[in-house]
Amino acid sequence: MRLALAGAASTHPARTILAAALRSFLAERDRWPLWLPVLLGTGVLSYFALPTEPEPWLGAAIAVSGYTAAITLRRNPAISIALIAAATLAAGFAAAQIRSALVAAPVLAGKIGPVAIEGRVVTTELQPRGYRMVIDHVHVARLAAAETPRRIRVRVLSGTIAVRPGDVVSLRAELNPPPGPAAPGAYDFARRAWFEQVGAVGFARGQPRLVARADDGPFSLAGTIERLRQTVNEKLRAVSPGDTGNMEAALMTGDQAAISAPTMTAMRDSGLAHLLSISGLHFGLVAGILFFSIRFLLAAVPFFALHYPVKKWAAVAAFAGALGYLLISDSSPPAERSFVMIAIVLVAVLIDRSALSMRLIAWAALAILLLQPESVTGPSFQMSFGAVCALIAAYEATNRRFAEWRRDGGRWRFAGVYIAGVLLSTVIATIATAPYSVYHFNRLALYGLAANLVAVPLTSIWIMPWAIAAFILMPFGLESLALTPMGWGVDAVILVARTVAGWPGAVVLIPAMPGIALAVITAGGLWLCLWRGRWRRAGIAVVVAGAALVPLAPPPDLLVDDSGRLVALRGADGALALSTRRTAKFEGDIWLRRNAQFEAARWPEGTDDLACDALGCIWRTRGQVVALVSRAEALADDCAGATVVVSQVPAPRSCRGPLAVIDRWSLWRDGAHAIWLSPDGVRVESARGVAGDRPWVKKPELAARERRNREIKISRSP
Repeated sequence: MRLALAGAASTHPARTILAAALRSFLAERDRWPLWLPVLLGTGVLSYFALPTEPEPWLGAAIAVSGYTAAITLRRNPAISIALIAAATLAAGFAAAQIRSALVAAPVLAGKIGPVAIEGRVVTTELQPRGYRMVIDHVHVARLAAAETPRRIRVRVLSGTIAVRPGDVVSLRAELNPPPGPAAPGAYDFARRAWFEQVGAVGFARGQPRLVARADDGPFSLAGTIERLRQTVNEKLRAVSPGDTGNMEAALMTGDQAAISAPTMTAMRDSGLAHLLSISGLHFGLVAGILFFSIRFLLAAVPFFALHYPVKKWAAVAAFAGALGYLLISDSSPPAERSFVMIAIVLVAVLIDRSALSMRLIAWAALAILLLQPESVTGPSFQMSFGAVCALIAAYEATNRRFAEWRRDGGRWRFAGVYIAGVLLSTVIATIATAPYSVYHFNRLALYGLAANLVAVPLTSIWIMPWAIAAFILMPFGLESLALTPMGWGVDAVILVARTVAGWPGAVVLIPAMPGIALAVITAGGLWLCLWRGRWRRAGIAVVVAGAALVPLAPPPDLLVDDSGRLVALRGADGALALSTRRTAKFEGDIWLRRNAQFEAARWPEGTDDLACDALGCIWRTRGQVVALVSRAEALADDCAGATVVVSQVPAPRSCRGPLAVIDRWSLWRDGAHAIWLSPDGVRVESARGVAGDRPWVKKPELAARERRNREIKISRSP
C-alpha cells in the first residue's frame, strides 16, 4: 500500500506537496498553540469587517458548540483540530462582540453649542497650543440624560492647565460627534472613540471654571494617579523647558502631545517616533535595569547570595517597577500590552522557565485580544507584536551562534557581538514593522536604520537609566540631579532626528495600501516566524505576493469631505488638487498623504478641463462630466447635463439624470465620498458605506434628526 501511495504521489505533484506539508505540520506539533492568538485575532477582525452588526449570541454560540464538539470527537484528531480552530475564530468574534456591548454609551447626534457643560476632569494633556481634557459624569444643557455622552473630549485653545484630574468644572463649548473617516477606508476615529466611551469632541469657549476640587470628593485611585502624573509632568518641564521636557514627559509618563510640530515631524521622518510611544522597548528597559541592578546589589552581599533566591527577588522588584511605570504612563493600550508581555517574562523567571520564547508572546497576545480585542485593528498592536515575533524568531535561529561568538572571544568580541545584535535587531524590527507603517501612515523613513543605531543605544544606556533615577529622586525633590543629564541625552536624540530627517529623500510617501495586501503580508510573516522547519520559507513567497498587491488598488479620481466644501480632483499625472486649503485642512492632509503627496497640485481652474463661476464648477475628465455645485441655482442645468453631481446644497428628487448625485444630505448621512471615473461608468463609495451599519457609525435616523433640526433653524431665522 505504501508503494501504491508513493506511485500515486509521484504522478500527482499536488499530492506530493500536500503530503510533505502534512508531514511538516505533524512534525511541529509543539508549535501549534502559537496559532491560537492568530485565529483569535482573525475572528476579531472578521467582526470588524462585517457591514452590519451580527446577532449578539452568534460568536459565543459557535465558540461553545465548536469546543464542545472538539472535546466529544477528540479521538479523531483531524476533526478535533479543525473544530478547535473554528471555535477559536468564533471566540475572537465573540470577544469583540462582548467588548463592543460592554463599552456602549450614548454618542452625540449632531453639532451643538456653544452650550453649558459640567463634569469631572478625567485626564489633562498639554498641547503646543492650549491643552486638552477628557470629562466624565457629564451634564450638558438641553440634552436629556439618555442622550448625554458618558465622556467628552474638549480642547481649551489658550492658557495653561488650571485644573487637575478629579476636579469638577463647568465651561461653555461647541460639541460634535466623534468624526468618521476622512475618506472611505481611512482611519476611523469614531470607532476608537466608541471603545474609549467618548461620545463627543469639541473646543471650549474660554477657560473652564472650577466648581469643586478633587480633594472635596470621594477618594479615587484613578484620579489620584492622574494627579500624580500631572505633577510629574510639571516637574519635568520645570527642570527641562521646551521640547527637552516634553520629550522627557513622553518617555516617563506617555504625554507626548506638547512636543512641537517640527520636532515631532523630525522624529517621524527619521524613523524614531517609536521612541516616544511607551511600549515594549521602554518597559523592557525599565524592568531590565531594575532586575539586573537589584540582582547585582543583592549578589554583592554573600549572605543574600548564598541563602536566598536573589534572582527571583529581583524579578519581583522589576515587576513592581514595571507596574508603577504602567500606572504613571496613563495605562494606554500600548503600555498595557507591553506590561503584559514583560509580566509574563518575569513570571517565567519566577517559575524557572525560559524568559524569551514564542509561546510566552502567544500567551500575551491571547490575553490582550480577550481583554481589548479592538486593539488588533490599530497600528500599535500590529507593529509591536510584528516586531516582537520577528525578533523572537531571529533569536531562536541565531542565539546559539551568537552565544558561541561571545564565549570564544574576549572583551572586543563581546563588544562586536553587542553591536551586531543591535544592528540585526534594528534591521529585523524595521522590516517587520514597515508594512504596518506604510498601511497606517503612508510613510517610510529610508534612513531609520542609521538613526536607530545611534538613538536606541543612547536611550537604552543613558536616557532610561536617568529616567528611573529621576523617579526615585522625585519624592525627595532632587529630580534635577537626574533630569539634567537625562536632558543631555534627549537633546542628542533630537539632534539625531533633525539631522537624519534633513538628509535628501529621508522619508518616502507611499499610496494607500489595500487591506488585502496587508493581510497577505501578515500571513506570510506569521508563517515565516511561527514555524521552524524548512517549509517556513514559503512565507517569503507569500509576503512577496502581498507586496505585489499593493499597487493594484486604483486611487479615486474625486474626493469630497462630509461638508462638500473640500473637493480633491485627480489630474492626468495622478496628483491631487484641492479646492481649498483654508477649511478642512486635517482632511486635506490625510488625502494628500494617502496619495503619496507632500503638497497639493494647483487647482486647475481656467483650463480646458475645469471651468468655474459663482455657481460652481464643471470638470470634464475620463469621458465624464462632473458638476461641483455651490449654489442651488445651478442644479437645474447640472442635473440635466452632468453625469456626476456633487452639491453643497440639497438636490431635489427630480435630479435623476446623472449617474451619481451626492448632495448635502448624502454627505451629512454618509460622510466623505470617493468617486472613480472611467469612460464605462462611475463608482461611488462613502465612508459610512465602507464602515457599515455599526454601533460607532453615525445612524441614518440621527442624520435625519439633525437635518430636521437644521431645517427648523433655517426656517426660523430672519
